[in-house]
Amino acid sequence: MLRAAGVGVGDEVVVPAFGNVEVAEAVTLAGALPVFADIDPVTYCLDASAVEAAITPHTAAVVVVHRFGRRADITRLHEVGQRHGLLVLEQGESEAPYDEMAQRRERAAYLDAKLKGVSTPDGGDGHTYQQYVVRVPGNGRPDRDAFALALRAKGVECRVPVKTPVHRLPEFRRTVALPETERAADETLALPVDALLTKREMQRIVSACNALGGLLQPAF
Repeated sequence: MLRAAGVGVGDEVVVPAFGNVEVAEAVTLAGALPVFADIDPVTYCLDASAVEAAITPHTAAVVVVHRFGRRADITRLHEVGQRHGLLVLEQGESEAPYDEMAQRRERAAYLDAKLKGVSTPDGGDGHTYQQYVVRVPGNGRPDRDAFALALRAKGVECRVPVKTPVHRLPEFRRTVALPETERAADETLALPVDALLTKREMQRIVSACNALGGLLQPAF
């Protein structure tokens, strides 16, 4: 799509660093330069104000990635694009079937009500919970990585959704201030909300998390 729009050598494309490297690679393959902007801490998608701050006379496009089943503030991002004459492209996630999506939302609601000691996701704007991502404060003990290890030891599957932001990777390393991206990469953890999980399995997730969550200190 970038090539079809005439984006190429000498152009810059604003992309998120929080997420998969494929977006930045696509920009490079088109001959353009990826420029990283910070994310909104609630949606984990590009923040419109951060995008606007990253725009230069060479900016030709913005690639917006919807993350974890929560959509970016696409209205504001399109407004930024229109103000500056930029192409705004969207990359979504593969959606689960409707009945499975409803079950994911039920399980997410259960976790929202029961979990303690971690920050649960904001469910606004039609969140489909492709991933149920909590935050584990990094200044307490255990921190996110230790928390994840302890959960796995209790038989709870969990994973770090973004281990290394793209701007930290050797091939795309940039000296750029992305505080929300860095914080999200250090604190986020995806817990299971699969439609096949039984009530007993959901209770085990809550029990394991809450036993560890009581050890955490509030994040400041």
